[in-house]
Amino acid sequence: MTGAPPIAIEVRLRGAGLRPTRQRVALGDLLFAKGDRHLTVEELHEEAVAAGVPVSLATVYNTLHQFTEAGLIRVLAVESAKTYFDTNVSDHHHFFVEGENEVLDIPVSNLTIANLPEPPEGMEIAHVDVVIRLRAKRG
Repeated sequence: MTGAPPIAIEVRLRGAGLRPTRQRVALGDLLFAKGDRHLTVEELHEEAVAAGVPVSLATVYNTLHQFTEAGLIRVLAVESAKTYFDTNVSDHHHFFVEGENEVLDIPVSNLTIANLPEPPEGMEIAHVDVVIRLRAKRG
């Protein structure tokens, strides 16, 4: 995904069943304007404040969860204390750089997953998230 102008954000929100409120449009513009990326609630809130968007941390949190439920972004939990929101909703996996809190995409074609367990009756596998943790080599 590449950056989308505000009108595209409004269309995208309506298409996902969300009303394009001023705050949703402003946050959506910030979120998608820089292409595919991984952000925490706090990082998007900092960007909004820096851009002069009057929004509370709670509103950012709620908006990101609304975007997730609407399928516009996906949640990526790499640490128990930190959740990232990924603007790339296509099938792919992630590297997580420990100590730097950086998340990098791994194209799904670069990783093969085999021998998945059979899901319980009446269930299906929605997607599989693989997070490979990296750290700088020692010595």
